[in-house]
Amino acid sequence: MTRSELVDRLHSCAPNLTHEDAKSVVDVILEAITSSLVADSRVEIRGFGSFSLNYRHPRVGRNPKSGEMVQVPGKHVPYFKAGKEMRESVNATAI
Repeated sequence: MTRSELVDRLHSCAPNLTHEDAKSVVDVILEAITSSLVADSRVEIRGFGSFSLNYRHPRVGRNPKSGEMVQVPGKHVPYFKAGKEMRESVNATAI
């Protein structure tokens, strides 16, 4: 699902919201998650999952085109862990 599909679905579920209002709601939610992660806070949405940051240590990588060894610096990456209800729901309907 893309951001625009999420906006469309929110708009169809809440017809009292205009399409622009639905877009604003989605943008505010995503911005709140992003700003919390930037502040090094964990975000938990009960029944859905949690977002946190994981640190990846510096390492030596390889350029796939030339085969040359390159240093990859350490970095923080966002990590999502699905909640129990979401996992169970997906597993119950998985083909």
